[in-house]
Amino acid sequence: MKTSRPKNDSRSLLIAAAAAFCVYFCMYAFRKPFTAAEFEGKVVFGSDLKSTLIISQLIGYMLSKFIGIRIVSELNRKYRALAILGLIAFSELALLCFAVLPTEYKVFAMFLNGLPLGMVFGFVLSYLEGRTTTEALSAVLCASFIMSSGVVKSVGQWLIQDQGVNEFNMPMITGLIFLAPLLLSVFILHKTPPPSTNDIQARKVRVAMSSGDRWTFFRAYWPGLTALFAVYVILTIVRSFRDDFGVEIWQGLGVSGKPAIYTHSETIVMIFVTLINAIAIYFRNNIKALVVTFSIMAASFLLLIGVTIAQEHDLIGPLSFMVLCGVGLYMPYVAFHTTVFERIVSASSLSGNLVFLMYLADSIGYLGYVLLLAAKSQLEASNDKLAIFQNALYSLSVLSIIFLGIAAVYFYRALSKERADVKLDV
Repeated sequence: MKTSRPKNDSRSLLIAAAAAFCVYFCMYAFRKPFTAAEFEGKVVFGSDLKSTLIISQLIGYMLSKFIGIRIVSELNRKYRALAILGLIAFSELALLCFAVLPTEYKVFAMFLNGLPLGMVFGFVLSYLEGRTTTEALSAVLCASFIMSSGVVKSVGQWLIQDQGVNEFNMPMITGLIFLAPLLLSVFILHKTPPPSTNDIQARKVRVAMSSGDRWTFFRAYWPGLTALFAVYVILTIVRSFRDDFGVEIWQGLGVSGKPAIYTHSETIVMIFVTLINAIAIYFRNNIKALVVTFSIMAASFLLLIGVTIAQEHDLIGPLSFMVLCGVGLYMPYVAFHTTVFERIVSASSLSGNLVFLMYLADSIGYLGYVLLLAAKSQLEASNDKLAIFQNALYSLSVLSIIFLGIAAVYFYRALSKERADVKLDV
């Protein structure tokens, strides 16, 4: 009996990781398929329809993140599965409205589609945090949003090009295709056991946070958190631009009419990023894990600069460029979800949870992207999405390295001091 328990625990965690991957993978089928359509020549309110739809959905998604700071960090565990299913049902109903309403009302339907979906990630992540294996489990979860966007876009383009589905009906139908596996995955995920005694000793008890708890935690570390949030905003902007305008970026690289290319490129990115981020579980010391992670993140930003230079000088092809850009962007982006905030909470002397920091960062990140897209739709005369993407990689990578250095120094000093104070008290 004593030897079987670790095996049972390992088996249950593997099942939890697979279920979390599937839940969030399927969620993307309700969020991203419409970006596979071009809506060529269609205009609404004097602006390009696709850009307007992206901004509208992002506003809803961003508001969902702000709402989630409170709701996701406070909701009792037993209601999480019902919350996920309710959010998905609402988003699919919005896609039905998107299919049948006149063009000007489709923009509002896409806003409603994004409004619930921003909270799904937090509910899924809350099943995985606070464990010695959290980085590995979260890396598997994050692999879903790396790969799923490409897959659901491939499905969307397949429905349009091969099945003759209307561009406006395609998002709703894509969601229906993924509904059954989502229901099964949510059911399995909800069976995940809570963290063990060993998990709690290594990573602390994760508790629901009141408004006072949230403010106390933020005030204690605001200089370092502000620098990290700046990096996260930059990553969210560039990663989301690559995701939302992937079709146009590929066309700028000379590749079009190949739906499978999205799945192929993102699968390579997913495998590499997941494996690298998962190794953080081998660092038991929380501060050491942060130092190693910050170093990998800085190297990723240097990779983005080098890859962009290589592409502009025709040293690498389109697929290599998109894959390496994906690695450079997703490596630090996923690290926030798997390691950075998890280890800060674990090393801190204050009570807290990963979901609070993740949603605070997400809400600010998506606000930045919404503001950027709104400005671009008004000010950007050029329609060259590839050029915009390349320029962003240069300037924002340099800024990210600077902010990351500030955060690394701050948290190393602050958390090391707390650790020393605890030893003195003992």
